[in-house]
Amino acid sequence: MTRSKRIIAGLAALCLAGAIWIPCLHLFFKRPASNFYRSEGLSPMAKKLAARHLQLWTDSNLRAQELEKMRASNAEWDFMGRTFLVWSLANMSLREPGERASYLATIDTIIEETLRIEKEKGMYFFLMDYARGAPWKIQPERSLFLDGEIAMMIACRRLVSEKAEYKTLLKERVDAIASRFEQSPNLILESYPDECWTFDHVLALDAIRIGDVLDQTDHSGLIREWVAMAKKRLVHPETGLLISNFTTAFTPLNGPEGSSLWMIAHGLQLLDAEFAREQYTRARKELSRITVGFGYAREWPSSWETAPDIDSGPIIPFFKISAGSSGMAFIGATAFKDEEFISSLAATLNFAGFPASKRGRLKYCASNQVGDAALLYAATLGPIWERVSKAQKL
Repeated sequence: MTRSKRIIAGLAALCLAGAIWIPCLHLFFKRPASNFYRSEGLSPMAKKLAARHLQLWTDSNLRAQELEKMRASNAEWDFMGRTFLVWSLANMSLREPGERASYLATIDTIIEETLRIEKEKGMYFFLMDYARGAPWKIQPERSLFLDGEIAMMIACRRLVSEKAEYKTLLKERVDAIASRFEQSPNLILESYPDECWTFDHVLALDAIRIGDVLDQTDHSGLIREWVAMAKKRLVHPETGLLISNFTTAFTPLNGPEGSSLWMIAHGLQLLDAEFAREQYTRARKELSRITVGFGYAREWPSSWETAPDIDSGPIIPFFKISAGSSGMAFIGATAFKDEEFISSLAATLNFAGFPASKRGRLKYCASNQVGDAALLYAATLGPIWERVSKAQKL
């Protein structure tokens, strides 16, 4: 055989081996969806992720190291790492009643420290630097991002077990948000100067909905009006998906973004279940992909492309995989019980997330504390939403 024929034969053998091996690769990393998420109790992965996060809140030095790394990139991640963890622990308290006291103690520590920091250092401590770069259109200046997620932390804690001092704190926060909504002619509020986020509006309204259940108040009219407005003014015409952020004049700043949309669809379940399902179904069509058994999500639909930002993370060329969207896709998939997508996403996470497990604690080296906290929330969500939905039907 000539040298050229040997080269051709070798290349053919490599192509044949690749054609056989690549479609089988995911089998080494694929696990049942129940390894990530279970309708009752905690999955094996959730237990290990939770153990790591609980360690961060008992080891002050370790927590300081994690926060320093995150705040160097984005001050929001410090805040959102707290909120996702509190929401996770609230769900875990309902999933594991025997551990409730321990989980609630950690929740209280996080809430009280967050409120203390907000009081002592002001809202800008948890916002990115550009929050100071322009005047706020709505006065007095407040960030719906902070107000909504703090209200959600307190509301979820109270839904698990009442705490007298939190009743007043939640009422004050909810009243402030609702009052500003009612004073806004367009039912929109800023998270940054002249920058409004659909994600933040949905979570703030979720907090208001939970507050209604807890305190027998009624903001259903406000919620219906906001959802009607969103359907009319915040939907991207080409895809039917909600846009990510916009100005107070409704000028889109970004179109539909996976790093927001998956959580938006989940949050809408408390506000308009049919609209929530529609948004998830559209996001699955426009953003999700499963290639040779590996699941992932794009940041934008093909009809809206823009430059990556801090939320999307780096975009992998050709496949256009977004780490931010793929991570948040777990929340959408578990919220809507999409087992095929959960399992394929988990295969990708096990392959490319570089899991590191030690002494029963798990972290993903390709992620950070807020990313892992979002994954923990995806693996534990359900009980809080179910309790609210049940109360709404009574």
